[in-house]
Amino acid sequence: MTEIPQREPGERRFGAVNWLGLYTLCRREVLRFTTVWTQTLLAPLVTAGLFLVIFTIALGPGRGAVMGVPFTSFIAPGILMMTVIQNAFANTSSSLVISKVQGNIVDTLMPPLAPFELVLGYLAGGMARGLFVAVAISAGLAISTGLVPHHPLVLLVFVLLGAAFMSALGMLAGLWSNKFDQMAAITNFIITPLAFLSGTFYSVEALPAGMYEATHFNPVFYLIDGARYGMLGVSDANPATGFVIAAGATLVVLLAAWALLRTGWRLKA
Repeated sequence: MTEIPQREPGERRFGAVNWLGLYTLCRREVLRFTTVWTQTLLAPLVTAGLFLVIFTIALGPGRGAVMGVPFTSFIAPGILMMTVIQNAFANTSSSLVISKVQGNIVDTLMPPLAPFELVLGYLAGGMARGLFVAVAISAGLAISTGLVPHHPLVLLVFVLLGAAFMSALGMLAGLWSNKFDQMAAITNFIITPLAFLSGTFYSVEALPAGMYEATHFNPVFYLIDGARYGMLGVSDANPATGFVIAAGATLVVLLAAWALLRTGWRLKA
């Protein structure tokens, strides 16, 4: 008779990675936004289109070329990246806050998932939503304006990096927030200003000296600038430098999210 090996309490039975549990969490996070696609995918596309139309009508006729490209083409990559990062942030932050408010966060904490698996699961959902939005907006730009990426691979890299950075930031915000008004405060007073004051609608070369230097400490600036380089082939900063800074910021935020999930900060009594 084969003897059943004895395991210590809490010992993992799935090897280094619980692939089934990780896949299930990833699937849940993706289904969260695909089942309500009119709110999570169609609405951002409409909003991005309205931004483009309004700025084109209001400023386009009297605005000359910016960095050698028409104004409408110049703001298009900024609007694309702004929409990506807002949706990636919303996906992870809302998932955590809703679970905490509804009291079902235990359904995420009880399964045998390690902290890094929780991070990867939430990250997958946020990045998937950001990528879906980016593809939809890029297709809309190609159809409506004929704008196609000059460097598609560079654009893809910065879109994925932006979605990863803001998904991780959304995890931190979701862990800190215990109610919706706290989450709204972070969105209104931190995320929106970061997106709007990062060269989305203007070249940072036009900023006064103090704001110009301050902008270069904002990782979102490098994400938008990198997307602009991928779409148009022009940028305010060196794309390689921007990639290194944005990747470093993303790694720091991901490690912070992992550390907080590991301790159960503001999740466990």
